[in-house]
Amino acid sequence: MTQAQLQEAANLPSHGTEPPQRKWRDYFTFNTDHKVIAIQYLVTGFIFYLIGGALATVIRTELATPEPDLVDPEFYNSLFTLHGTIMIFLWIIPAGVGGFANFLLPLMIGARDMAFPRLNAVAFWIVPPAGLLLMASFLVGPPQAGWTSYPPLSLIASQAGEAIWILSLLLLGTSSILGAINFFVTILKMRVPGMGFNQMPLFCWAMLATTGLVIIATPVLAGALILLAFDLIAGTAFFNPTGGGDPVVYQHMFWFYSHPAVYIMVMPFFGVISEVIPVHSRKPIFGYRAIAYSSLAISFLGLIVWAHHMFTSGTPAWLRMFFMITTMVIAVPTGIKVFSWLATMWGGKIRLNSAMLFAMGFISTFVVGGLTGVMVAAVPFDIHVHDTYFVVAHLHYVLFGGSVFGIYSGLYHWFPKMTGRMLNETWGRIHFALTYIGFNLTFMPMHELGLLGMPRRVAMYDPSFTSLNRLCTLGSYVLAVSTIPFLVNAVWSWMYGPKASDNPWQALTLEWMTTSPPAIENFEVLPVLATGPYDYGYGDRSSEVNVPFSEAKDPVLSAGPSSVLRAEPDPAVAAHPDDRVGESQNRE
Repeated sequence: MTQAQLQEAANLPSHGTEPPQRKWRDYFTFNTDHKVIAIQYLVTGFIFYLIGGALATVIRTELATPEPDLVDPEFYNSLFTLHGTIMIFLWIIPAGVGGFANFLLPLMIGARDMAFPRLNAVAFWIVPPAGLLLMASFLVGPPQAGWTSYPPLSLIASQAGEAIWILSLLLLGTSSILGAINFFVTILKMRVPGMGFNQMPLFCWAMLATTGLVIIATPVLAGALILLAFDLIAGTAFFNPTGGGDPVVYQHMFWFYSHPAVYIMVMPFFGVISEVIPVHSRKPIFGYRAIAYSSLAISFLGLIVWAHHMFTSGTPAWLRMFFMITTMVIAVPTGIKVFSWLATMWGGKIRLNSAMLFAMGFISTFVVGGLTGVMVAAVPFDIHVHDTYFVVAHLHYVLFGGSVFGIYSGLYHWFPKMTGRMLNETWGRIHFALTYIGFNLTFMPMHELGLLGMPRRVAMYDPSFTSLNRLCTLGSYVLAVSTIPFLVNAVWSWMYGPKASDNPWQALTLEWMTTSPPAIENFEVLPVLATGPYDYGYGDRSSEVNVPFSEAKDPVLSAGPSSVLRAEPDPAVAAHPDDRVGESQNRE
């Protein structure tokens, strides 16, 4: 069947005439197109990832020897403070919550844009000034109290840098709240007719749970930072023990946000992995409702586990027991997801491309982080390893092994849709191999360092720890080099890579129903659902699902964009293409 016959049989809009596309200048302007904003988030976040990674490389180079022979201890404190802050607040959260959610949510639910386009642009344009402000702290003395900024240390060390740190985080928190409100309303109110909650892609469920955490928890962090700023600048004593304040109250407020922040960083990539694995396994997702509802369970439980970070802060024994139990219980919905992903792959026709390799790497590394998370949830063990390198290893297996592997998986999967070009798979596999080896070589030995008693956040250590630290430093160099093939691959492919078809993976979710890259208003006609988002293997020609779209004997049955086999005119879309260009600019 030819392409024209397919269009006629499936009643799909013809793409013979290319719809209007964005110009490169649009990506440097205040633009309300959710796809432009998504690219702005991703590129900005990756720039800060390179900065944070450079700081981490300096940290690991310093730790190659027991003595502080590269940087002095005070500057070392600033390095790990800014490294943690940049990686969390300027890389993972903007890329996951801002980047992928912005690009995918309207497309996946059949909408033409976000609910509040201008608010969406404002949320992004808060991020670059906040990041530049944080980097400007080097000019006045950067903060030295760690990314947690516990008082009273944060009230006496580098006060100018600390004030800048607080202001930067307040701006980034505001951006997160504005974005979360937008995502929440978009999911609830702008789904295409016929898409109930149980017909949504699982990424939408993950973002629904994530936005709930952002809206509830982020204002608490903002309150803690404002009170800390009063203590720092105005001399009040909310958290200053010398004036009768209680620094433990700050810890409660900080971790009420910062432990849910772990799920804010990871949950979007639970959704990404739930999209990638069924497509490249050519199987329906196992346990759709279990995965969907477990996201909501994680969101709820994530709000009642924060004090497990405070087992050594004088927490009463009865309260320790409560938070130990809730922390262990939260492993159950996470385990449901892992089991469902593995069951989806079991017996599937797996395509080991770059997206799938990073998805599998995500599962293997995140499971290690989950297992050590259960270990540190136990009060006796946590007291033993508190503030050691065991905690550093656990944190990175959750956040880098989870979030960053998830980011890479999503980029390889949706790069053709974002840019209209295919990434080079050979370089993608090299990128995965270097990242996986470098990551495990860097952070796996830290478990042993922690169990042996090496404290974190110190530039000097006992010489007996030298061999393991040198191994970690070697791994960090491999991890740093691993970004080079990705950068070269992404830039070259975006400019000169082979053009992607509208649906190169033969996926069933709605974002693959429009052009690659999508038109300005996403869909030429209002999409109408005909199949579920994961109905792989159904129909008379299910054995042909791996056949390229252009070569399939009957693309309507074998693969192709079969989520939407029918379409209806969208009355909101103007008849003339020029009338659609920039229409979202005038819409709030």
